[in-house]
Amino acid sequence: MKKAQVCILLVLFLSTACFSSKDFIAEYDYDYRGNFKKYKTFAFMEDTGTDSIKQIPIIDRTITSRLNSQGFRHQETKPDILIYYKLFLSQIKYRGYIQPEFDNWLTTRGVEILTEAQLREKEEKERKERLALLEEEKNKNDEEEEEEEEERKVGEDYENIKYYENEGMLIIYVIDYKKNKTIWQGYTSANFDIHSPSINLDLTRATYKVMNQFKLVTRFHN
Repeated sequence: MKKAQVCILLVLFLSTACFSSKDFIAEYDYDYRGNFKKYKTFAFMEDTGTDSIKQIPIIDRTITSRLNSQGFRHQETKPDILIYYKLFLSQIKYRGYIQPEFDNWLTTRGVEILTEAQLREKEEKERKERLALLEEEKNKNDEEEEEEEEERKVGEDYENIKYYENEGMLIIYVIDYKKNKTIWQGYTSANFDIHSPSINLDLTRATYKVMNQFKLVTRFHN
């Protein structure tokens, strides 16, 4: 009987790993007038809407961890940027834009970005965190079983592109606090099943995939 239970738990563990192997593809848009050189602090914006699932702890922690590693510091009072996200569980119509690569555009403006080596390092850290989360989910299953405006430059245009076919979407917005204007937004479409045993892992991977596109680095000074 004990051997049978061990086999069942092993199958559950392997199944969770398989169910969590979604290939999240992230896209983004940004505002050419964003004052990216001056952003150093952030806070989360409260969502009062009803068209999405919001305030998800695992997404909050993932975004906070990523921004902290890029030099940003959490500050509730008058932060430079506000972070706001939405998780949609059904098909939505969403409009994006085709623009120059964000990191290339930042470089032309003299803004520091993550290098490829740094990005690989963060992706490796992400992999380890996913494994730790997977182990945490496995243990949980075991327990349950037992019980500023800048002038536009040439080429800075927005070419519309519409996304119609998706089964759900995670969208993360970066908002300039003083201007009350979205200056960057990243998104990935996927079928998020909140009842899946791997939902936390899926949300972590999806959030990292989106935040990997926000390569802005800042130097925080007290």
